[in-house]
Parts: sequence; structure tokens; C-alpha cells
Amino acid sequence: MQTVLVVDDSITQRQLISNALEEIGLTVLIATDGIEALEQIESTQPDIVILDIVMPRMNGYEVCRTIKSNPRTQNVPVVICSSKSEEFDRYWGMKQGADAYLAKPVQPRDLLILVKQLLEG
Repeated sequence: MQTVLVVDDSITQRQLISNALEEIGLTVLIATDGIEALEQIESTQPDIVILDIVMPRMNGYEVCRTIKSNPRTQNVPVVICSSKSEEFDRYWGMKQGADAYLAKPVQPRDLLILVKQLLEG
């Protein structure tokens, strides 16, 4: 079974995203900030990471950069899922190494299509 790490400091967002992913049979792990996300990635090696940008302790851009600069995790797909929806935010997220960028509110159907595409490679 494939594993998704959902990183968001909003319990509502985590629940919405987690429910959608679990419905298609994925195992969902949770992190509430960037530091916790990196610890989870190190210990569990998820198949994909869904990442908010605005979080305490370490923002999503920094987390994405760290994931993509580590040879052990650089091939893990990262989807930034953020309320920062300006074109520059999207550009900057992709520049940090994100594989995709979705603006909140995310439509579960769009998220699931994207996650399936990235997991299938």
C-alpha cells in the first residue's frame, strides 16, 4: 500500500485531504509543521508528500527544498497545497522543487487525479 504524508497546520485541511486519500486506498501519515514533516519523511519514507506553505517552525518552501536536496528523498513527489494562490507563489514553489502546486480550497477530485498521476510516475 502506498503512503502519503499530509503536512498542514490546519486540522480541517488535514482531515479533508486525508479523507479523500484514504477513500482511494492510500495510507495517510500526518505532520503539523515542517520540522515534524522532515522527521516523518526520514523515519517512514512516504511515496508522496502533500505540503502546505504557511506553517509554524519551518515553512513549506524550506521543507520542499530540504526534501529535494537530499539524495535519499529527492525522488519523492511533492505537491504544494496552499492558500497562497498568486502566480509568483506557484512559480516559487516549483522553483523549490515541487512537482505540482494546487491552490486552496482544493477540489478533492483534482487532488486525487494529481496524486494518482504522480504515484504512477
